[in-house]
Amino acid sequence: MEKEQIIKRFLKYVSFDTQSNEYTHTHPSTLKQKDLGKYLVNELKDLGIDNAYMDEYGYVYATLHGDKSLKPLGLIAHMDTSPDASGKDIKPTVVDNYDGSTIKLNDHMELNTNQFDCLTKSIGHTIIHTDGSTLLGADDKAGIAVIMTLLDDIISNNLNHPTLLITFTPDEEIGEGADNFNYDYYKNENCILAYTLDGGSPDYYNYENFNACKAVVKVIGKSIHPGDAYHNMINSQTVAMKFHNMLPSNMIPEETKGYEGFNHLTSINGTCEETTLEYIIRNHDINKFNNQKELFKNIEKEMNNEYGYNIINVTLTDQYQNMKELINEHFEVIDLINKANKALNLTCVPEPIRGGTDGARLTYGGIYTPNLGNGCHNCHGPYEYMDVDEACQMLHVLKELIKE
Repeated sequence: MEKEQIIKRFLKYVSFDTQSNEYTHTHPSTLKQKDLGKYLVNELKDLGIDNAYMDEYGYVYATLHGDKSLKPLGLIAHMDTSPDASGKDIKPTVVDNYDGSTIKLNDHMELNTNQFDCLTKSIGHTIIHTDGSTLLGADDKAGIAVIMTLLDDIISNNLNHPTLLITFTPDEEIGEGADNFNYDYYKNENCILAYTLDGGSPDYYNYENFNACKAVVKVIGKSIHPGDAYHNMINSQTVAMKFHNMLPSNMIPEETKGYEGFNHLTSINGTCEETTLEYIIRNHDINKFNNQKELFKNIEKEMNNEYGYNIINVTLTDQYQNMKELINEHFEVIDLINKANKALNLTCVPEPIRGGTDGARLTYGGIYTPNLGNGCHNCHGPYEYMDVDEACQMLHVLKELIKE
């Protein structure tokens, strides 16, 4: 029954196109995220949580009051999907008892265990995949489905529980999910412990994430007619390539793993006169992270000296920090996860995130928020799939966790 509820909810949620957009500079970044928000508010109220509401920024909040002898807990998931692939008109397919064979998404794309080793862990499970034309949206609508099913189970079966603060955020995928988060909503309930349910296997929890920065590199060239260009033209696109090649060639996502940091070129757009490069800079180690940022500025200085004018302008914007040190000071939030898994005879171990969640910024805002898996894999693209059995496993862990 739980599996059917999660599937039904999930399929409804992914019917909403909630792709965020970092270039609108509005909150939320896309109004269509509010369509899902309105639906979730109504669903929460139908469950009997009459205080559910959505604020002007598109955040959905609800409180299920409970046993005052237990510490309040927050449960958080994000509504938006990644700008990396379309989230419109998603066509999901449910596969019961996956047998490990190749899944043909369309004439040109397939899911197979040779390319995606994570699929081997889903043999015998129910999975949901795309048709290859869009992402799926399990990041993070699988998390929303698990939380909503948990609330339904608590209310329907009158289960004992702590006060639960529920928040569904917009714009997590563009690093703005905590920009307008209502910390007072949590403070008023004395809630300082929370969890995001945002991707990955439930066999792992995450409280180490990247330190994160965005770098925008603007190159101002000198555009001259090609026929008169000799020793006069400075093609900004060529200079941009030169800048990029001065960065370490092995510090890119496709050449790094584990705790290794990277500089990821996310976009390049230009003409002879002006070119813009956009990067994300990532590292778990704060000293190495700062060195990476310093390298960008050093290259800027070197090239400006070489060309004799400010041909390069580097703007660095910090996005979030590694939450590890602060979580270590409030390790109770991890102990609860370990106790819940132990009670269910499950193994769950820490794994560093090669990315970030809303939880990183919330932790620095005083709400200590590690991340839990929701069964989502291959996020941000058309190979994304959801392992429903893993989502059910996380549901069981949460049901055990709220007993503490």
